[in-house]
Amino acid sequence: MESNFKRDGSHLASYPPVEKWDDWVELDPDQWPRRVEKHFQIVPTVCFNCESACGLLAYTNKETGKIEKFEGNPKHPASRGRLCAKGPATINQIHDPDRILYPMKRSGPRGSGQWARTSWNEVLETFGARIRKAFQEKRGEEVMYHVGRPGHDYIMERILQAWGIDGHNSHTNVCSSSARLGYLLWHYADRPSPDHANARFILLLSAHLESGHYFNPHAQRIIEGKMAGAKLAVCDPRLSNTASMADYWLPSYPGTEAAMLLAMAKVILDENRYDAEFVKRWTNWEDLEVDGFSARGQSFEAAIQALKRHYAEFTPEFAEKETGVKAEMIVKIAREIAAAGSRFASHLWRGSASGNLGGWQSARAITLLHVLTGSVGTPGGHNLNAWNKFVPKTFSTPPPQKHWNELLYPPEWPLATHELSPLLPHLLKENRGRIEAYFTRVFNPVWTYPDGFSWIEMLKDEARVGLHAALTPTWSETAWFADYVLPMGFSSERHDLMSQESYAGKWIGFRQPIARVLRERAGEKFEYTYQANPGEVWEEDEFWINLSWAIDPDGSMGIRKWFESPYRHGQKITVDEYYGWIFENSVPGLPEAAAKEGLKPLEYMRKYGAYEVTTDVHRQNEKAVSAAEMTGANVEANGVIKKDGKAVGVMIDGKPVVGYNTPSRKLELFSKTMSEWKWPEFALPEYYRSHIHRAAQAASLGKTSDFDARYMPLVEWPKEARGDVYTLLPIFRLPNLIHTRSGNAKYLYEISHKNPLCVNPVDARKLGGIRTGDLLKVHTEIGYFVLHAWVTEGLAPGVVACSHHLGRWRVNEDEQLERMSSAWVDLKEVGKGQWKMRQVAAVAPYETADADTQRVWWSEAGVHQNLTFPVHPDPVSGMHCWHQMVRVERAGADDRYGDIFVDTNRSFEVYQRWKALTRPAPGPGGLRRPLWMPRVVRPDDAAFYMK
Repeated sequence: MESNFKRDGSHLASYPPVEKWDDWVELDPDQWPRRVEKHFQIVPTVCFNCESACGLLAYTNKETGKIEKFEGNPKHPASRGRLCAKGPATINQIHDPDRILYPMKRSGPRGSGQWARTSWNEVLETFGARIRKAFQEKRGEEVMYHVGRPGHDYIMERILQAWGIDGHNSHTNVCSSSARLGYLLWHYADRPSPDHANARFILLLSAHLESGHYFNPHAQRIIEGKMAGAKLAVCDPRLSNTASMADYWLPSYPGTEAAMLLAMAKVILDENRYDAEFVKRWTNWEDLEVDGFSARGQSFEAAIQALKRHYAEFTPEFAEKETGVKAEMIVKIAREIAAAGSRFASHLWRGSASGNLGGWQSARAITLLHVLTGSVGTPGGHNLNAWNKFVPKTFSTPPPQKHWNELLYPPEWPLATHELSPLLPHLLKENRGRIEAYFTRVFNPVWTYPDGFSWIEMLKDEARVGLHAALTPTWSETAWFADYVLPMGFSSERHDLMSQESYAGKWIGFRQPIARVLRERAGEKFEYTYQANPGEVWEEDEFWINLSWAIDPDGSMGIRKWFESPYRHGQKITVDEYYGWIFENSVPGLPEAAAKEGLKPLEYMRKYGAYEVTTDVHRQNEKAVSAAEMTGANVEANGVIKKDGKAVGVMIDGKPVVGYNTPSRKLELFSKTMSEWKWPEFALPEYYRSHIHRAAQAASLGKTSDFDARYMPLVEWPKEARGDVYTLLPIFRLPNLIHTRSGNAKYLYEISHKNPLCVNPVDARKLGGIRTGDLLKVHTEIGYFVLHAWVTEGLAPGVVACSHHLGRWRVNEDEQLERMSSAWVDLKEVGKGQWKMRQVAAVAPYETADADTQRVWWSEAGVHQNLTFPVHPDPVSGMHCWHQMVRVERAGADDRYGDIFVDTNRSFEVYQRWKALTRPAPGPGGLRRPLWMPRVVRPDDAAFYMK
C-alpha cells in the first residue's frame, strides 16, 4: 500500500481527507527515530464534554482495535475541525482505569459505598415493575427523570410523553433560566444566536471566548469578527481571558449590569440614534402603558417621548455610581453600538443573569439595545436560537401529558422558564409529594447544586425517594447515594442527535458508538450497543426503549406502541431504524446529498457525522404566512392573525407575515404578561438591585441603607460569622473543565486542579496583610468553607471570586474512583441537619494500568464551595441566584484547608424567606402559567389551569 508520507512534505495537511478515513497512516511517535507506520480507521462522532456538540474524529488503531486519539471533524459545520482542550481529552475518559464498566446495585445502606455487580435484565425488570405499578395506581408523577447536560435532542421528551407523565426535571434553573426569561419575554426564543462573524460591534456579558455558551464555535466567529474589524467589549467583574482580548473591559459591580445597559439605551434614545422604522414596525409600542401614559390612539413619536421620560433616571452618571464603569465609557460604547446598527451582536448567558436577583432584567435590557438598533434577525446581529437550531421530527409523536407536576413547577413561580429543581429537597420536606422512581442522568446535584447537604438528606430518605438510579459514565458524589449506578457511554459509545445555535446556519450532528460501527462494518452483528462497548457500558437510547417495553410488556398500557418499529409491525425499534427514519424523512436535503454518493441517509451521516441543513436563517419573522394558513383565518384589531384560536402571524405594512411567537406576534417592548401576572412594575425592561448589592450588605450588618425589602430578603448572619462583607462570584468557569464530568480527564486536571479565593490587593491588606497561599475562612448564610487565597488585581475591591468545577470528594477510600481529582473526606452529621466535612487525604500518585496515575504531581482537589450556599430562587424567574454575600476572615488555628460546615436547618429558613417574595399563580383565568410560554415537555393546555 502506498504510504501517505512523501519526502517532499506534500503529505502534510490540516486534516485527513475523507477518502482516506478508512486507512489513514501516521508514523508511530513511540518508535522514533525509526519510521514505523500506524494504520487507523477514522470515524466521526460528536463531543459530549459541553453543550457545543463539536465534531470529533475517533482514530482507531486497525491492528489493536483501540481508539488512540480524538481530533476535530472538518466536516462539522459548526466546529469546522477545531476543538478546545475538552474534546481531545475524551480519550482520557474512555480509557479511565477507574471508570464504571458494569451496572452496579448497592449492597448496603444508601451512601455506604457498598456495591455489587448486577445485570441489565435485573435493572430493567426492577424498574419496569416499580414504574408499572405506579402507573397502574395513578401515581405517574412519582416517576421523575432529572437531567444535567442532555447531550441529545427531543428523545427524552418523546419518551416521557409516551409514558403519559409530567416527569421531566432539569438543571436549567441553576444554569441559565434567568437569561432565558429575559429573552423569552421579548420574542419567545429563550436565548440569542448572535452572528458574531459578521458583526461590527460585539458586547459580551461574562467570559464567553474561553468559557461561555457554545464556547468553541462562538470563539472562532468572535475572532473572525474582530479580524474583519469588529470591536469587542466585555462586561465582567473579572479580568477573564476574554476581557483581556477585548477592546473595552467593563468591570461592573456584580448585579448592576442592567443599569449600565439602560443607560446606554438612554443615550441612543436621547441622541436619536435609534432605528425608528424598525421599532415602529416590529415592536408592540401601541400597548405601552407607563407613568400614566397610554399609547392607545397616540402617535409613535409620543410613545418614544414617554420612553425617554421613563428612562430619564438612567443617566450615565447614575450608571457609573451603581456599576463603577465610567460614565464616559458608557456613552462611548452606546455610540459605537448605535453606529454598528443592524450589525450589533451580543451574548448574555450566565454571569450577570445567573448570579443575581433580578438578573433576568439584564437580558431584557440588552435586547432593548438590539431593538433600538434594528439588529434583530439581521446579518451580524441578534438572531433567535430557534432560527438556527434544528430538531427533526420523529416517526410518531405521543400526545402531551394530561397532568401538572407541582414538584417541577410549583405555583409560587408561574413565570419560571424551567423546572424549579434546586428546590426539590425543600419541596419534598414541605410534603408536596414523593418520588417512587428517580433517574439522575449526567447529573450530580450533590456537588453541582447549592445546598448539597440537603440533597444528601433527601437521597438518603427512602420514604421520600423510593428507588434511585444514577445514569452516569463516571462515579460522582450523587451516585454514592443511589440504589443503582448504570454506566452510560461517552462521546464514542452512544447514539445521539445534536444541533445548537452556534452560528448563522442550521446543522445537525450525529454521535455514534465507534466500536460498534467498526465491528459491524467488519461483519459482526450486535443487538445492543453494550455488547460492543467496553464492559457493558450502554447507551440511553436502547436503555429507554427496553425499559418502556419492560413497563408495558404486552402493550396493554398503550406505551409499547411508541417504541415499535416503523418498518416492522409490532417489533421493537432499533437505533438504526430510529435514526434511519429521521434522516430519510425529516432532514431537508439530506436524502439528496446521500443519493449523490450512492449512500442511504443513515450511511451518509455515519460517514460524515454532520450535515448543514441551511444558511437561510435571517429575518424569519418576515416570512409570509402561507395561503393555506390564511384560509379561514381572522385578523384582529391589533393585526394579529388567528386561525382556530391560535395566532399564526401578524399584518405588517398590509402583508401577512409570521412575526414572532409572542402574544402580539411582535417584539414585546411592553410585556402584558408581566403586567397581568402581578409584576406590572416590570412590564418594561427595568433595573432593580441584586441581593448582593452594597445596600443589602450594609443592611445585613445593621447599618443604615436604602435596602429595598420588596424584592430582596435580608441576610441573617449566623452568630459565629466574622470578618468583612464581600460579594463572592462562584460561577465563572475555567476554560478546560467540564462541570462535573472532567474529573477523569487527566490532561485537563493536570492543567486545573485548585480553586483559590481571588482577592484584590486592597482587600488583602484590609484582611490583615493576606498573601497568596494563606488560608481564609469564608462564611455564608448557612456555614463556611476554608481555602487558600490568591491575591490578584484581576477583579475590583469588594469582590472575591472562586471558580466553579472543583472540590470533588469521596467518602470511601476503598473504592478506587477518580482519585486524581477528588480528596478522601470524613463526612459527618454532627447534629440534626449540621454537617461537617474534613479532608483526610489529598490527591497523590497511585498505581493502575495507566502509568500516568503514578506521575500525579499535584495534591489539591479544590474546595466544594457550593455545599455552603443556600438556595436563592429569584421571585420572578425562579433562577437560583448564585452570587453570595459572604464574610471573610483569616482561618483560625483549628481550621484546615477544605473544611466545610453547613446547617441545613438554616438553609430551609433561607428558602422560606426567598419564597415569601413570590407572587404565586393563579394568573388570569385561573392559569398556572401563561399559555403562550413554553415548557420543556409541554402538557396539554387543560393542565395549565388550576383546579
